Amino acid sequence: MALLHNRVSNEELKKRLMEEIFPRTTISFYCYFPIGNPHEFRDYLYKNLHTLQAFGRIYVAKEGINAQMSVPTDRFEDFRNFLYSIEPLNGLRLNIAVDDDGKSFWVLKIKVREKIVADGIDDPGFSMERKGKYVNAAQMNELLQKPDTIVIDMRNHYEFEVGHFEKALEIPSDTFREQLPMAVDMMKGNEEKNIIMYCTGGIRCEKASAYMLHKGFQNVFHLEGGIINYARQAKAAELESKFIGKNFVFDDRLGERITDHVIASCHQCGKACDDHTNCKNDGCHLLFIQCKECAEAMKGCCSNACRETIHMPVERQKEIRKGVENGQNIFNKSQARLRPRISPPVK
Repeated sequence: MALLHNRVSNEELKKRLMEEIFPRTTISFYCYFPIGNPHEFRDYLYKNLHTLQAFGRIYVAKEGINAQMSVPTDRFEDFRNFLYSIEPLNGLRLNIAVDDDGKSFWVLKIKVREKIVADGIDDPGFSMERKGKYVNAAQMNELLQKPDTIVIDMRNHYEFEVGHFEKALEIPSDTFREQLPMAVDMMKGNEEKNIIMYCTGGIRCEKASAYMLHKGFQNVFHLEGGIINYARQAKAAELESKFIGKNFVFDDRLGERITDHVIASCHQCGKACDDHTNCKNDGCHLLFIQCKECAEAMKGCCSNACRETIHMPVERQKEIRKGVENGQNIFNKSQARLRPRISPPVK
């Protein structure tokens, strides 16, 4: 029987990744298409991608596939040929990471979900068949110059905080499912204006553009391939990047540099900084921004309490954390809730 799940510990897999002597390429892609049997499709993907030594995180649902991956660079063509052998994925755009050290993933995880991006939409009349118009980097820059253009960022606060398009509107919400109706409410009265939606790799803004059209908006666009594809196109065509700062990514890198602008600040001392980290307390792992000086003083922790516990056994760390409010899982997305919890370094 073919291996369909990983059997090796994360610690060992990370060690093996660091010992690899060949380069890897980080790739992301998604596609909305009907999948009759997601579990069967999931197992088919695992058997073939495991053979190619591919790592990453893939979600499969009846509505399609969403993937962030790392593949050995010398097997990239084999990887692409395999994907393109699946008819709905033939010719699919693959977003290659902009700022990549190849250490983004160390294990292959493929999960079956109800949807590839949770949207909260239960309207039977909604369909992904009618979506907004794609815009490339040049078209994006051109539309941004027009006074009747509105740009909407469909990402979360911690993503927007470190980088975004000039004049972009942030939807002040913790989840994509909350952002969709909020975007509709915010845009009431602008039904005839150009509305451009964007996200990291395109999956959220593509669905958001379809939702806006469903709600009666007329001139809706979405950035093809998201920020990742925009950055590559802008660089290749020597266009001025209208996206400033860093693009947050959901792998071990936690971000890729697009421009030299640093528009965020350390959550502990207020110094200009856009480096995300997870609290080193294994019972916490809060995501926050921390400069190098605070990281050294706080031992990579978000608070004095966490710093005092990092050398304790993991189970004791978790015991201490019980009952302490930590937002939503690892990612506390609201700046208002996040910052009061971050202790400044003790001098």
